[in-house]
Amino acid sequence: MSTQRALTLVTPVLPECMTQLASVLKELQCSINNGTFTEVERLGTIHYFRLVLLEGKLSTAQTNLMLSLDYDGEEDQQLTNFAADCPAIVDMIYECCADYMAPTERTPVSRKNYLKKWINNVAAFYVGAPGRSLKQVKQESALRDHIWNLIRTNDWDGKTAKVVHGAIRQQVMGLPEFEWTRERVPVQKVKWWNFVLVAVVALLLLPLTLLFVVVAVIWIVVLQIFHERKDKSLGLNLSQVDGDFIRNLEQDEDYFNQNQFSQIIPMKPGKMRLITLKALMIYARFRCHNEFVKGELMGIPTIHFARWVLLDDNKTVLFLSNFDGSWQQYLGDFIDKSGWGLTAIFSNTVNFPPSRYLFWGGAYDEEHFLAWARYYLIRSQVWYCACPKLSIKNINTNTLIRTELIRDLNETQAQTFLNRF
Repeated sequence: MSTQRALTLVTPVLPECMTQLASVLKELQCSINNGTFTEVERLGTIHYFRLVLLEGKLSTAQTNLMLSLDYDGEEDQQLTNFAADCPAIVDMIYECCADYMAPTERTPVSRKNYLKKWINNVAAFYVGAPGRSLKQVKQESALRDHIWNLIRTNDWDGKTAKVVHGAIRQQVMGLPEFEWTRERVPVQKVKWWNFVLVAVVALLLLPLTLLFVVVAVIWIVVLQIFHERKDKSLGLNLSQVDGDFIRNLEQDEDYFNQNQFSQIIPMKPGKMRLITLKALMIYARFRCHNEFVKGELMGIPTIHFARWVLLDDNKTVLFLSNFDGSWQQYLGDFIDKSGWGLTAIFSNTVNFPPSRYLFWGGAYDEEHFLAWARYYLIRSQVWYCACPKLSIKNINTNTLIRTELIRDLNETQAQTFLNRF
């Protein structure tokens, strides 16, 4: 089973190279649109590739360039491969950035070391199809298309679902291009034993657990009295976001079923806010790793990858996601299904709609929340998606099709298998 990871690099741009970099980014996006982004595609491990200019978004006046990858495998190996197999892309991007090597000093090793220098650790990371490598995703999509073609072009009248399933299995597994289907793959399941382990430890340390609960309640009350109540008089009215700004963002949206979301927001001042956010990130990491492993984040079935990163010495929150459907639908789902989670996390950032006791209010003020979300969105100059036609539901369903194909199914199970198409 493959492991998916997130890589986030933030690098200062040389002021005199801004025009050159803008031209490079435009060229890269054109190559993606034209299907000639071949160096990255040949790596076969990068699900999403994103480049964003952070102009005036951090405490330094200097413009920074953010590179984001959602990829398969280990970080060190990914950096090695990226530096060795995509040298032209690395050079054309980073020769516009601070401290990049002279042409005579550029080697796979020096490129890798340069990239490592600018890595920012991810605070929390969600994967919609954990364990599915890009290779597996593409293979299972091709398998699904082949089986669907068999279903619609053959006469199955009068045959039971079990017989149809058996005939399809025999035809498919006899083809050399689908030899890989014989290899069984695990399907991610909720790791309930980790929740049980936490509960057992909590019971064994019951006095400490009760103390923790009391401290948490007091913490939330103090946060409400001395911070959240005060925030009500500090918040800006963002109901009217500049129309030209929104139209600029919309230029990159809804070209196909998938969209991307890049947001950068200053933190509210104070250690209490930072400690609260970091505690919530620990909680998010635990649930993402152990519970949200079947294609839904807090009940939202459209997110491929999402991450939170603290930048600028913890003064700024970066949130990135790749999702299915429209921007409006995406945020609407968040409000309906996990508004409390949004509020708990983002009430620690500036201008978020006023919250109450950390978990209430906030995102449920839909008008102001949507305006806030738009206000802090940033445009991605470059965005690459390896499988733009596949929703996260498609990807997870295709894995189920693969696992059910090679099993002996009863009539009910076989009917379920056929209903997946």
